[in-house]
This record gives sequence, C-alpha cells and structure tokens, in this order.
Amino acid sequence: MNFKHLITFALLMSISFWGYGQDNQRFSKGNNSILVGAARTNDYLPLLKGKRVAILTNQTALVNGVHVVDTLLKRGVHIVEIFGPEHGFRGTANAGATVGNNIDPKTGIPVISLYGKHDKPTPDELKNVDVMLYDIQDVGVRFYTYISTMQRFMEAAAENHKPFIILDRPDPNGFYVDGPVLEKKFKSGVGMQPIPIVYGMTIGEYAKMLIGQHWLSNPNIKPDLTVITCLHYTHDSLYQLPAKPSPNLHDMASVYLYPSLCFFEGTACSVGRGTKYPFQLFGHPDFPDSLYSFTPQPEPGATDPKLEGQVCYGFLVATNTKEALEKVDNRLQLKWVMEAYKLFPDKDKFFTRYFNTLAGTDKLQQEIRDGWNEKRIRKSWEPGLRKFEKIRKKYLLYPDFTKQ
Repeated sequence: MNFKHLITFALLMSISFWGYGQDNQRFSKGNNSILVGAARTNDYLPLLKGKRVAILTNQTALVNGVHVVDTLLKRGVHIVEIFGPEHGFRGTANAGATVGNNIDPKTGIPVISLYGKHDKPTPDELKNVDVMLYDIQDVGVRFYTYISTMQRFMEAAAENHKPFIILDRPDPNGFYVDGPVLEKKFKSGVGMQPIPIVYGMTIGEYAKMLIGQHWLSNPNIKPDLTVITCLHYTHDSLYQLPAKPSPNLHDMASVYLYPSLCFFEGTACSVGRGTKYPFQLFGHPDFPDSLYSFTPQPEPGATDPKLEGQVCYGFLVATNTKEALEKVDNRLQLKWVMEAYKLFPDKDKFFTRYFNTLAGTDKLQQEIRDGWNEKRIRKSWEPGLRKFEKIRKKYLLYPDFTKQ
C-alpha cells in the first residue's frame, strides 16, 4: 500500500467504514469529498427535461442513499423503461442466471433484462425513447459483466440515434493496472476488449476508450456520449461502495480480492460462494485437512454453489478491508491460484475450460502447468500492459494513480 493509500485508509478507519455504508457517495478525503455523477443533478437534469428516458441501472445506483430511479422520478423525469444487467435490476439473481422481464412493483415501470440471449435493446424497445442513461457501480475488472452490457447498450443508442449519458462512478480497483491483456480469440461476455484484467478506469473513461479506439462492434458508428463525471475523485482514491455490486461481493474486502480470486471460478476449487466469505477464501475437499475448513451451502445469490455440502479445506485470505488491501498490494496476485495448483492431487483436473476465458489467454494456464514462477509470468505480460497503458492515458477523466 503506498503512502497516499495509507493516509486514505487511516481516514477510513476513523469514520468506521468497514464494508458497505448506507451513504458513501461523499467519502471524505482530506478537505474534499467524492461526489458521484448521479448526485450532480444540476449538470444533467436539463438534458432529460421533457424527454422520454430509458435507464440501464441496478441496486448500486444510489444518490445519498436513494436509488437514482426514485431520485429522477421525484424530479419529474419521465422514465419509460428500466434495463437491468446480470443479477437483475434489484441485484439479487445468481451469477449467470437468466432474469426475465417484469414490471417494477415500486414504480410500475417495465424492466427489461439485458443478460442472457437478449443482451442488447432492440429498435422496437427504443422506439418511444428519446435519451438513454447508464448508472451502475462497476468494480473495474474485465470479467465483471457490467462493462460488456454497457458497451451493447451504448451501441444500441448509436444505432438508434439516441443520445447516451453515463452517470460516472469511481472505480474501487482503479488504483492499479495489471494482468494479461485479452487475446481476440478469447473474446466473450466476460471479456470483449484487449484490456488487462484490472484496467484502472471508470465506466465513463472506458466508454470513451471504446469509441476512441474504434472497438465497438460496428467501428463506423459514433455514439453521442456525455459523461457526467465524479467530483474530487482520483485514481489514488480508495472509494467505499454504497451497496453490494453483486450478490457475492459482500464487502470491500471481496471487491479488492475479486480480481485475483475469481481465477478459482475456472478451477475445480470453491471460491467461497455459499459461505460467509465469497471471494475471500478458496479450497477443495482434497486439500490437506489441516487447512481452514468451510462447507458451501445454498443461500440467496448462490443457490447452487460449487462443491455444495462438501467440507473444503483451504485458505481464508482476508476478512476485512485493511487485510485485503495489504494482501493485494496494488497488483493482481497469482500466488493463490499457483499454490492451489501445487496442492491439488490430480493436476489434469484442476483447470476447467473457463479458466482461459477468464484469463483472456491460454498462456497463463500453460505457464502455471510448466512451473513458471510468478516473476517470469508477470514479465510475459509487460509488452501488452505497456501498450494498453499508453492507450488508457488518452481517455482518463481523472488524475492518474501514483506509480509504485
């Protein structure tokens, strides 16, 4: 953790923000405070006045503890449709679960799912829409699906000649860039672009990059994009999320560990879904029984967890924010998946096909199988990372993080 992060973290402790706060839109940092784009209503309400609005959002879009949809409705904004990403508009569905369309019981507004086979608004769904709005808290990790959903939503806006507005939010993992850059043949819903696993950008910055690099599905279209930026945010900020970004990222410790521990989704191991500490631990029944033990059980958001009902042995990596930040140490950590591979008795059954999809390359798995050490593996990422970092800098809207 660098000096700036230590200062920010000490402040975190002094105001007792462990986990998700009820109203962390304004997280004090020195004499300033981070203000998310959605809270800057004076800057974007004029763009919505008298317009029929479609919004892509979920449970994370809070403004002073109130959902952005409720905030806009109270201001007289005419929302005609709500679109929801993976986990649904209310953010309770399992990872990868199909979420159907419905009517939001609180507002009576139609909710259309953009996850699964129907991943992009149709012209018919947008025929009564004048402007399209996006407000979702992301976690800044390539295989977190919200950025793929945002891309398709923005493409639909351009194809149907609708203005597109992003209410930007900080990237909680925006203080570093690391990992293998995705290779084209591994393009999928959990990785659509040639970016590293941790790319260090807000959703607004990322959208500008998609346009500027001509990475959209149709490079000839040019979205009419407006980004309502955050105030007082830098890429050195340690931002506390106002709500769970998805059912199995329970707190900030899991958010910080997620980029490194999500690799276990592509292995035979459990990463703690169905336990108290998802994305904070990992293990398997065949690991030594002297290690930390846990048993995955069905629960909301993890109704069918891997290795359900089986006693697993492994490692509890971190249980709080401070410990997680220290363990991550401003980079993607490979040591946990490498250690698990060494412990696993049947090496041929450790990796699943999904591992390469998450990594965005088949090289990482092969390097681990071949016994490469972490230093050598990380060196193989350097050319791709240096190229991406040059691209990234062109689209930053906020001061960059301090180099280590």
